[in-house]
Amino acid sequence: MTPADLSATVLHAVRRAVDEHVLRAPVPARVRVERTRPGGRGDYASAVALQLAGPAALTAREVAEILRERVAGAPGIGRVEITGPGFLNFTLDASADGHGALMARVREQGLRYGHGDALAGDLLRFSHAREVRAAVTAHAVGALARAQGARVSVGCDEVPDPDWARLGIPVDVEEPRATEITEIRPVPAGATAGELLGRLGPDATRWGLLRPAGHDRAPLGDDLLVQGEGNALFLVRYAHSRTHALTRGAALLGFTSAPGGTASAPGGTASAPGGTASAPGGTASAPGGFGSTPGDTASAHGADAPALLALLDDHPAVLAAAAHHRAPDRLARHLEAVARAFLDFHDAASPLPVGDEKPSAAHRSRLALAEAAGTVLAGGLSLLGISAPRHL
Repeated sequence: MTPADLSATVLHAVRRAVDEHVLRAPVPARVRVERTRPGGRGDYASAVALQLAGPAALTAREVAEILRERVAGAPGIGRVEITGPGFLNFTLDASADGHGALMARVREQGLRYGHGDALAGDLLRFSHAREVRAAVTAHAVGALARAQGARVSVGCDEVPDPDWARLGIPVDVEEPRATEITEIRPVPAGATAGELLGRLGPDATRWGLLRPAGHDRAPLGDDLLVQGEGNALFLVRYAHSRTHALTRGAALLGFTSAPGGTASAPGGTASAPGGTASAPGGTASAPGGFGSTPGDTASAHGADAPALLALLDDHPAVLAAAAHHRAPDRLARHLEAVARAFLDFHDAASPLPVGDEKPSAAHRSRLALAEAAGTVLAGGLSLLGISAPRHL
């Protein structure tokens, strides 16, 4: 991990803390990290917590604790300590290839990357009113809870609206013996399922109902159908389809992805990225690659790669938090962030050769990162009940 990588990782932690409303302070344009001075701890240090303490109305050590929780365990970082009034000290992980291990996990787990056992053994029963936003939200909450190992049933207080079936809302067969019923009561949509489906279709309807927090009104205008960057649903699905376009382009050029830039024979057959019809990245890959030498991530992938890698690494924690807080909007916002980071990465360092370039180890590594982003986007959309087309 280079100083630029570390700076981007800490800056991402600041943005994440602000987005989670744990830290109320302006996000700086950049975070400065420096080599520790003789007698100091770790490899690098940053005074960002002291910089943010005043605007956040917290002590520097309190800010440092908030950031340490969000930086610890990031790829390439072995240990994070707080010294003095609130300096963050970082010891890099030189014993393992964190980025390669991350890419191996995404490739091996495919669409199930991020699923876990945080709610294993829990018997959950969700109930909702006969209202379309409540039904869609309860269905998404149930999917998130199941992805964390819970047994879940979802039921309506009254006879369900037949149009809900067109939104992919199933009738549960197995009924867990839950002792408590959790009521799902978001702000009502103000329209019926039939009205929304007739105007927006199922995918835009579900996104429009799930993207805002449950206590906020859901904007359900025709802008959900606009094919442009201002429409977050289009942005997420465009980024996903772009990852598949890159894989198809690489196949035409005779190369496939390799997380560590491992050589593959030119002209070899490029296999589709993954074993499912929905997403790239389903086959196992041995750990290794990203960051095998200092500066490897930045040189091979461009300055925007660390931000994307950090978001992919965050994905399991985001899914667990969304399930725990019954908040599918958290996952929707995370997918937006992944899409934007992928497109920034793509624009900064193309995974495909340009002009007379020949496919190199760097191109194979970039393609592997793009496919991992596609896997996360497809898996997240699936949990929200939204399709992830390979072509847009």
